Amino acid sequence: MSNNLLKGKRGIIFGALNDQSIAWKVAERAVEEGATITLSNTPMAIRMGEVNALAEKLNCQVVPADATSVEDLTNVFKTSMDILGGQIDFVLHSIGMSPNVRKKRTYDDLDYGMLDKTLDISAVSFHKMIQSAKKLNAIAEYGSIVALSYVAAQRTFYGYNDMADAKALLESIARSFGYIYGREHSVRVNTISQSPTFTTAGSGVKGMDKLYDFANRMSPLGNATADECADYCIVMFSDLTRKVTMQNLFHDGGFSSVGMSLRAMATYEKGLDEYMDENGNIIYG
Repeated sequence: MSNNLLKGKRGIIFGALNDQSIAWKVAERAVEEGATITLSNTPMAIRMGEVNALAEKLNCQVVPADATSVEDLTNVFKTSMDILGGQIDFVLHSIGMSPNVRKKRTYDDLDYGMLDKTLDISAVSFHKMIQSAKKLNAIAEYGSIVALSYVAAQRTFYGYNDMADAKALLESIARSFGYIYGREHSVRVNTISQSPTFTTAGSGVKGMDKLYDFANRMSPLGNATADECADYCIVMFSDLTRKVTMQNLFHDGGFSSVGMSLRAMATYEKGLDEYMDENGNIIYG
């Protein structure tokens, strides 16, 4: 159901790959809420994914770009302003990839060349994106820039690897650039820390199925879905959140505020029983 929250607004969605992508869902919801948009992803992702099908469905254009290239990002903003007819009102950064995770390199055995790529693709690209937009004066007053993050930026999650470092940097960039862009042009910059979600990228994380189940059991409201994340992004793009900036906003069913849930405790105790002798002592072996 549309509430016309983005009626008349122009946006750029970075990172849609297929219908599992949060960016894909956000693009659909943005158009449903009255926005006109462009889509952007790498030329390879466009060839291998289904972005062109989404563009046809939403009657919008795709502007290919390597998000680590300032030249490409500058072209995305210039071209999008030409296509959409003015300054941009909202931008979604939904970009993340770790070669170390893909190659199954553990955190204590990282390839540092791959780490550089992880940080550049998953976090520094956010800085390059915002800086390119600012230099072009591409974002309208009270425009909204949102990047997708994860709680591993602030807490340790086994298997999330160097992506945790990338997300921590991403959130720092949002605060640092949010101050400058807000003070000078009233542009908002925030991150949304989403529940574990079975996107193409998320599925590559070691033990993702177990992590998803654990978070779902721990969260009072359960995990937030990709569709629900899209709804939250729409609110962050709208005029309803004009004074929200420099924030990392948890969208995780309450997971980030829970120490130990009743369901998790019950599961822990049940599992512990299997490793105890008849006297209640833990058996190590």
